[in-house]
Amino acid sequence: QVQLVESGGGLVPPGGSLRLSCVTSGRTVSNYNMAWFRQAPGKERDFVAALSASGRTTNYEDSVKGRFTISRDNAKNTVYLQMNSLKPEDTAVYYCAADSTTFRGLRTVARAYESWGQGTQVTVSS
Repeated sequence: QVQLVESGGGLVPPGGSLRLSCVTSGRTVSNYNMAWFRQAPGKERDFVAALSASGRTTNYEDSVKGRFTISRDNAKNTVYLQMNSLKPEDTAVYYCAADSTTFRGLRTVARAYESWGQGTQVTVSS
C-alpha cells in the first residue's frame, strides 16, 4: 500500500481559496488513480474529485465542478486539490485516497480505494 499525508486545510471566508496537498510515499503516485473525498460531521464520506493514473482523465462531483481542480506532480509524488469560490457547505474533513486497480477506471465510491490519508480540516466561515 501507499502512504498518504494531506496538508493545506484551514479556515477561509466564503469566496476564498485553498490548495490541499497529498504527498505519497512507498509507491509512486503515477501507479494509482487518485481521489479526494470529504466528510462533514454526522455525514458519510462523499466523493469530490478523481484523477486517473495517466493524468488524462478527471471526474468531479457536480457541486464542485468549475470551482475545484485536481492535479498531480509525479516528480513530487503529490496530488493537489485547488479549491476556489469556497462555500460554507464545503466545510468538511478532506481525505486523499489511492486506487491501484486503475483498469477499472475512475471510481466515485469510497470502498473502491484501498489507501487513505488522515484527513485535513477545511472550514469555510466568515
